[in-house]
Amino acid sequence: LFPLSLFPYIAFLYFASYDKNKMPPLALFGFKFLLVFVVGSIPAAIAASVAYGVVLADSDYLHGGAESLLTITNLLIVLGFRGA
Repeated sequence: LFPLSLFPYIAFLYFASYDKNKMPPLALFGFKFLLVFVVGSIPAAIAASVAYGVVLADSDYLHGGAESLLTITNLLIVLGFRGA
């Protein structure tokens, strides 16, 4: 089910990047950076499972690292819209 959710999000990114939408560039970059969080979370989840035998949420260091990417995403979006 998760991979199917990427298609609507990529469509959102496609349409948000139209100049007529006037999406602030930093906010648009923040929305695109969310994909870095997604791509970064997958290996972290695999590492937590293989190395520690737990889910990502139970591995503090790996989970914290993955969530830091989400925090950066949120900051980029907020600062982008704040500067608009």
